Amino acid sequence: MGITSKREKIAQAVFHLVFIGICLTVIIPFLLVFMSSITEENELIRNGYRFWPGKFSFAAYEYIFRSSTALVRAYGISLLITVVGTILGLSIVTLYAYPLSRPEFKGKNLFTFIAFFTMLFNGGLVSSYLTWTRLLNVKNSIAALIFPFLLMNAFNVILMKNYFKANIPSELIEAARIDGAGEFGIFFRIVLPLSTPILATVGLFVAISYWNDWMNGLYFITKRTDLFSLQNYLNRMLTDIQFLNSSANKVSSYTQGVKMPATSIKMALAVVGVVPIMVLYPFFQRYFVKGITIGAVKG
Repeated sequence: MGITSKREKIAQAVFHLVFIGICLTVIIPFLLVFMSSITEENELIRNGYRFWPGKFSFAAYEYIFRSSTALVRAYGISLLITVVGTILGLSIVTLYAYPLSRPEFKGKNLFTFIAFFTMLFNGGLVSSYLTWTRLLNVKNSIAALIFPFLLMNAFNVILMKNYFKANIPSELIEAARIDGAGEFGIFFRIVLPLSTPILATVGLFVAISYWNDWMNGLYFITKRTDLFSLQNYLNRMLTDIQFLNSSANKVSSYTQGVKMPATSIKMALAVVGVVPIMVLYPFFQRYFVKGITIGAVKG
């Protein structure tokens, strides 16, 4: 008994050390990025990235937040497309995955193949662009930031299908049918309440995809800068800084001979973009771990 207990303590200590190491590999890079964002530009150029700056400077954040109206609008656009896109994407994935999990659904093999096929092959960027701009005409609209590419993901469908199949007993559904419940009643009153972990997991996946997305804005928003999401706004700001620095001699009257803090601004842009997700993630963590484990392993 004592030997077993000792072995268990050693195993727990090893696991704790391993997970502490994994946590540090996540925390340390972000800490380095943050400290670099508040380091004076010349200090970064001379001494490189350090965990404790030789000279502090908030010039990068002052530059980013100097146009607070545009930044707040970009945050609002990102929040809007993330909320709406997550609701729509999660609804489509759930409605697609649930029938695939039921053995009585005769077309499940065909629709499973269709979903899996999209993980291996796609029509390419040009055909997708022409479809969304010529046929569906979403260019330069808020729909262009929501519908293309991210509305449904086959991996999420398979993940959710496996969860439904492993955790929603057929006996429970049959009992509900005997009691007179229809398919929609079973789905909304039985299946969804039992699927909180996978809904939170897939919802987090979709939300992060929308929050980090900049390709839709790059491809489809060409005239209306007021529809720039946060990622597009920050990307445009970084491009402008690089242009000003490369053309410093021609625009010396604007820059007053001072080089923009491009390196520290890059780090500050990363911090500004990632903080909202870091704040949101702890609220979904317990659902995320359970949902991804059960949905991926069982099936």
